[in-house]
Amino acid sequence: MRSRSLIAMLATTVLAATVLATGCAATTQRSAATSLPAGVTTAMIAQGDSLFNAGSCQRCHGQKGVGAQNAPSLVTGPWMHHRGSYDEIVATVTAGIPRTALKDTTRRFPMNPRGGPMNLTDAQVRDVAAYVWSISREKPAP
Repeated sequence: MRSRSLIAMLATTVLAATVLATGCAATTQRSAATSLPAGVTTAMIAQGDSLFNAGSCQRCHGQKGVGAQNAPSLVTGPWMHHRGSYDEIVATVTAGIPRTALKDTTRRFPMNPRGGPMNLTDAQVRDVAAYVWSISREKPAP
């Protein structure tokens, strides 16, 4: 009889933990979806991923933005030219960074406006910025 009570109590504890974990996971997923910058959608992030990783962005910043010889990581390390807000990333992709403004003097090439030869449209700039924003959430501000 005592073992039945113990088993029932254990089953109740496991059930409660499962319900709590499921509720926390759903809350986390909702929080992630609602924490996107205003006007940014998951579709924009997916489109930006395609543009970034198939175009000139990855040539300098590496596949998935992990950094390469010609440009820093967009995933780790501090931001160099701003604090990493979506609007700041849009402005940087739009205007680029001239060689004379690069804060890391070991980099030889400027960041060309609008992806250089890609000549991104305004919508594509916002998509790439959404993708960069999404992969860079762990970067510390300067």
